Amino acid sequence: MKTAVVSDIHGNLEALTAVLADIESQQVDRIYCLGDVVGYGPNPRECVDIVRNFDLCILGNHDQAALFDPEGFSQGAEQAIFWTRRQLETGGTQEEALSRWHFLCGLPRTHQEERRLFVHGSARNPLSEYVFPEDIYNPKKLEKIFSLIPNVCFQGHTHVPGVFYESAQFVSPKDFEDSTYYFNGEKAMINVGSVGQPRDGDPRSCYVIVDEKSVTFRRVDYDQNITADKIRGIDDLDDGQGERLFEGH
Repeated sequence: MKTAVVSDIHGNLEALTAVLADIESQQVDRIYCLGDVVGYGPNPRECVDIVRNFDLCILGNHDQAALFDPEGFSQGAEQAIFWTRRQLETGGTQEEALSRWHFLCGLPRTHQEERRLFVHGSARNPLSEYVFPEDIYNPKKLEKIFSLIPNVCFQGHTHVPGVFYESAQFVSPKDFEDSTYYFNGEKAMINVGSVGQPRDGDPRSCYVIVDEKSVTFRRVDYDQNITADKIRGIDDLDDGQGERLFEGH
């Protein structure tokens, strides 16, 4: 079974379209999304319509904020969520709008398959806990999270791809040969990166291909100019969310 796992699309249709084209070339059996389909980006409706056809989608904190109210968001992120909510409420027919809301309302916070756990944030707080590379210097935090992981946990949220080891180490995809991590029985947290807003210094979209033996990180080019221009053209979206796409941070 070959699975493509994506996360943090954030309403970036151009990035999502490019990633799906790459996924098609990999002959995968299924596609999973770890949440944050919306937020920041200019095409929330289109991205929801695409993701709802995936085999699995987990609830992200921006998805929940669109349903309810954002908590702890920056001013720009909060403003984007309220704009996103309006787009989801008003786009297309009433039936289409309701079906999008029903899809978002039905998203689970976690999903587990044997010893593999899928979340947006972390095993401890699936919706909103960040696990950053610098958390290797906070062993108590990692110890607590790892105690809740059956064997491997796939997550997103930080937009920074890589693998955390239970021994409090973090390895970036570029440090693996062929950007591939091989399962060895040890516990691991695998951040799959971000499709729509990478923040590891590489502006290309990031996702992973998972099979029984390994996880391969893939980077995909797309035209950031198109997305950035859309963001600039929407008063309720912060231009900075478009400018950061060029730098990957």
